[in-house]
Amino acid sequence: MIDDTAMLAIAGSVAQVFELAGIAVVILGGFYAAVAFAWAALRVRQPGEDRVATFRRMPGRAILTGLELLVAADIIRTVAIDPTLDSVLVLGLIVLIRTFLSFSLEIEIDGRWPWQKKAAADASGQPSEAGRG
Repeated sequence: MIDDTAMLAIAGSVAQVFELAGIAVVILGGFYAAVAFAWAALRVRQPGEDRVATFRRMPGRAILTGLELLVAADIIRTVAIDPTLDSVLVLGLIVLIRTFLSFSLEIEIDGRWPWQKKAAADASGQPSEAGRG
């Protein structure tokens, strides 16, 4: 059986791995988007292609994924390491802020409300994202 000290050390390490992964996703996603944008600028432009919109979507997705990993790290750190009422309230506030940011980024990236994806796909007769796979 693992003692409490070892369990806290493991939980702290796991939370730190999630934090580092979240930071890496944001940085690498931004770098990848910049390289892809530069590469796209070198090739012939396709009709109807909006390179700036494509560029904006790429780091936006990376930020969303990074935020999700950072929220996971906060949850692990709060629940496993410091489960006090104050830390839970701070976690709740952090999750609310990050959820608002994620929601705002989703609207900015797609240009529509998140629930409109499913309605638009259902109306077009195409399978929705939930039905794929």
